[in-house]
Amino acid sequence: MAKLYFSYAAMNAGKSTILLQASHNYQERGMHTFLLTARLDDRVAAGQIGSRIGLQAPAFAFEPDTNMKTLISAEQDRQFLDCVMVDEAQFLSDAQVWQLADVVDQLRVPVMCYGLRTDFQGNMFPGSARLLAIADVIREIRTICHCGSKAIMVVRQDGSGNVISKGAQIEIGGNERYISLCRKHWCEAMATAR
Repeated sequence: MAKLYFSYAAMNAGKSTILLQASHNYQERGMHTFLLTARLDDRVAAGQIGSRIGLQAPAFAFEPDTNMKTLISAEQDRQFLDCVMVDEAQFLSDAQVWQLADVVDQLRVPVMCYGLRTDFQGNMFPGSARLLAIADVIREIRTICHCGSKAIMVVRQDGSGNVISKGAQIEIGGNERYISLCRKHWCEAMATAR
């Protein structure tokens, strides 16, 4: 039976690597996956999923107004899909998550979403909030803070390495902009940033 999966973590936990490995596993068995990523995340290139360890794969770059069910249904008409995999799922809209749920429930295609749970201010992303509310399976991918504790938060830095506490929820960046921390060290970093 098809299910809607949400695998979440802080930055640098290996979400994209796990997605690419899962897609490879399907393809190695002669199955077809359909990879999607947010167009606004162009750290590798628009329409590319890339991991910090160098793995990459082309993906359809969705926009905020992309109808996921229509898109996936059209792809399913072109070739049978064994699984849909969505990277940067935090950038999905509430409506898009419901459309992915329809893909699972009506088209019977499993959908695996990977993304952040919270932003640098500790607030939920809309896509992540809806996925946490309605996904059939929720998995945490773990990474660690510099102290060795589980990292569940992320701080954003300015160009000089100073932690910032204000700004737009979405700002694309990697290790040069974001650091994953445990809650204790996140609170301490945010207190000094204010």
